[in-house]
Amino acid sequence: GDKALDGYSKKKYVCKLLFIFLLGHDIDFGHMEAVNLLSSNKYTEKQIGYLFISVLVNSNSELIRLINNAIKNDLASRNPTFMGLALHCIANVGSREMAEAFAADIPKILVAGDTMDSVKQSAALCLLRLYRTSPDLVPMGEWTSRVVHLLNDQHLGVVTAATSLITTLAQKNPDEFKTSVSLAVSRLSRIVTSASTDLQDYTYYFVPAPWLSVKLLRLLQCYPPPEEPAVRGRLTECLETILNKAQEPPKSKKVQHSNAKNAVLFEAISLIIHHDSEPNLLVRACNQLGQFLQHRETNLRYLALESMCTLASSEFSHEAVKTHIETVINALKTERDVSVRQRAVDLLYGMCDRSNAQQIVAEMLNYLETADYSIREEIVLKVAILAEKYAVDYTWYVDTILNLIRIAGDYVSEEVWYRVIQIVINRDDVQGYAAKTVFEALQAPACHENLVKVGGYILGEFGNLIAGDPRSSPLIQFNLLHSKFHLCSVPTRALLLSTYIKFVNLFPEIKGTIQDVLRSDSQLKNSDVELQQRAVEYLRLSSIASTDILATVLEEMPPFPERESSILAKLKRKKGPGTLPDLEDTKKEKHVDVNGGTEPVTAVNASNVSTPSPSADLLGLGVAPSQNSAHPPSSGGSLLVDVFSDVVPSVAPLAPSAEENFERHMSGHCPLLECCCASPDLPSTEVVTEEPPAVPVHDADELIDKFICKNNGVLFENQLLQIGLKSEFRQNLGRMYVFYGNKTSTQFLSFAPNVICPDGLQSELNIQAKPVDPVIEGGAQVQQVVNIECVSEFVEAPVLNIQFRYGGALQNISVKLPITLNKFFQPTEMLSQDFFQRWKQLSSPQQEVQNIFKARHPMDPEVTKAKIIGFGVALLEGVDPNPENFVGAGIIHTKTIQVGCLLRLEPNTQAQMYRLTLRTSREVVSQRLCKLLSEQF
Repeated sequence: GDKALDGYSKKKYVCKLLFIFLLGHDIDFGHMEAVNLLSSNKYTEKQIGYLFISVLVNSNSELIRLINNAIKNDLASRNPTFMGLALHCIANVGSREMAEAFAADIPKILVAGDTMDSVKQSAALCLLRLYRTSPDLVPMGEWTSRVVHLLNDQHLGVVTAATSLITTLAQKNPDEFKTSVSLAVSRLSRIVTSASTDLQDYTYYFVPAPWLSVKLLRLLQCYPPPEEPAVRGRLTECLETILNKAQEPPKSKKVQHSNAKNAVLFEAISLIIHHDSEPNLLVRACNQLGQFLQHRETNLRYLALESMCTLASSEFSHEAVKTHIETVINALKTERDVSVRQRAVDLLYGMCDRSNAQQIVAEMLNYLETADYSIREEIVLKVAILAEKYAVDYTWYVDTILNLIRIAGDYVSEEVWYRVIQIVINRDDVQGYAAKTVFEALQAPACHENLVKVGGYILGEFGNLIAGDPRSSPLIQFNLLHSKFHLCSVPTRALLLSTYIKFVNLFPEIKGTIQDVLRSDSQLKNSDVELQQRAVEYLRLSSIASTDILATVLEEMPPFPERESSILAKLKRKKGPGTLPDLEDTKKEKHVDVNGGTEPVTAVNASNVSTPSPSADLLGLGVAPSQNSAHPPSSGGSLLVDVFSDVVPSVAPLAPSAEENFERHMSGHCPLLECCCASPDLPSTEVVTEEPPAVPVHDADELIDKFICKNNGVLFENQLLQIGLKSEFRQNLGRMYVFYGNKTSTQFLSFAPNVICPDGLQSELNIQAKPVDPVIEGGAQVQQVVNIECVSEFVEAPVLNIQFRYGGALQNISVKLPITLNKFFQPTEMLSQDFFQRWKQLSSPQQEVQNIFKARHPMDPEVTKAKIIGFGVALLEGVDPNPENFVGAGIIHTKTIQVGCLLRLEPNTQAQMYRLTLRTSREVVSQRLCKLLSEQF
């Protein structure tokens, strides 16, 4: 019986039960005895009771109420040993029931003035555990401001535990804990500048408090650079000191010393990269990482390559990263660890620009022949993107892709060879060269099937351009392709049959030969329905159709409309979300613009256009002049290419796109892949050919409305000039890339774009525009970087004024830049109860603005969602009782103030009306945001 057992015996038998459970046997008795041990006043008995409870008792146990009562008694006992055991049990179980029972009590213990240091540590870590499992049950309250001050605690163990807790809380609630930045910098400064003897209990192999240093650096990565000059200067000193210490000779040869030292160094470099605001620190970090590239420790080489991949995307450190290109290429060739080689490939991809593209692509192609099979497809995608993005001329691009197919044809996805087809179709200056090159490549005894696909498509469209040479006559072209036919899969055979019927139109002299092939039993009675149908229909078409009908049906493919490169999209999917900059993927995949309409797909016959048209493409993939659809058998002519000559035909160089276009901050995006096509409904803007006293600015409210929910597009276009935008915003800072494209064949001289802030806006926005080259060649494009800082809320938009000389006449253009208040939104996730609690707090009349308006566009819920997310707020699902309504939350970040914003959009599909309600703490912000968002629907 229970009365016969003393405390020691209970403890002993509960231990035995625990051991039996650990051996794998089920235990269905003894639980009550373990619970009884919790009420013992002896530490060893209570410890065994808590151990048993932590391991065996689940949240559905009938004993959970007794257990909770015992834990509450221990927490209230103020005995630090018993409190520690209770907190450890709560954290080990970590269930939602535990969070419901104790989440409100633990913060009080944490910030109480009389709590022992060891209990504070346990309380902080216990609260962290509960927050990670049930964040909605941990209430934010006045304790949040007090827990921040634990960063100043004298006990470094308390500081370490508190830093872990604050870092996790700050990721979800940055505003609540922003005061931690200055305290974290202060504490970090004291650690970094201290001698190893100052913090003896927390010095690990001569490195003072390495774990705390790493945690503080991670906490600082939750926030932008400090705004106070003193705090910012102190943080810069800390980071410089860490970089300086990395250069000092090691104080110990043991690996633990180097590991701790390097852990702090790499976290400091991560913070420098995150802030991306100190050029000196970024370059120093790059140089330090460069030293690790040849370190004997594999892990250090891996981490150095990984960090340099991020540094390569910063405009301040991109050039410094490029200086290590030979070391990275050598690592690609000699590194034994495949994961390190993969990081080397990523870094080469990140550091690539127009100056080193050919070298990097050549090295990646060489490596591809011996690369590990698991990363070949990714390398193929990256080579294809770089070859297109930085093509000096398209002959090099065609050669590179065909070489890619030859080396790793099995890993060349459909997206890659689709892309080369699109480019050849869209560029008439490379079509003859492409036809010649694929013809030569197909003569190899063994060709990969992807090469046959490319060859069949290109020769079917442009085989006439090389048919004048007897060595590539129509019959030879047909026999060469047909010799590969029996080796190919069904989809490739179907493509070749389409090529054959194209040949009937291009080369009437071999029509009989092709009809014999189509008439053969292997085609007309093919077991595959697709091949049989094609053979029957193509044979009938070639027999009954007149020459004119054939020429019409089988005319040359029109230029492809430009979308985001499918290769780039595939690489994004392969690398996972967040690894490559996202460019409104959702909208692009659906081809839905922000106003709910679809983008028109048009094919423009440029041969009928004598002057530069607004649809002229300035980024290198423009609409190619459509040639005569019926290609007669040619015996010579200027378009014909000598197939076997060693002289490369003169190919017009690419229209130089902006060389640094998205190379740094948007690494991985390709200007050649993401052409800005002219929007058909762009508002016209005043262009003054004589120098006027004042340049009228076009009323661009309609234009700005198009950019409220997106950051990229064409801002302005006329017969001479195209202006494209790509921008990114973070907190109260923004960066805008403005691309000026010369649509004419004549130089623009004295080209001078200036950003002008109207009166009053200068104190609300800080704008710095970097200078651009005063001369823009015909068909060329230049890029201007505009840095933006939001100082306080604003209403007006800055004006972009451009002056240049074209043909001796002064051109003067002014257009508003789409910099609006919502660009400085930070999305904020909120639970339903938090949302409505905050909604009620913002209930005064001056804090709410409401607008009821008629829908201007089709009321599509998916488009509405995309617009609200594009507006900058977080779309909160399941918050509004009416599932038809849309609810969002966000914070407007300015230098002087942060303004929380809650919005609610109620659509009425029957009446085709919307009701939009916004609540913020500042009336002018509510009014401006309401006006901006109302225009979108």
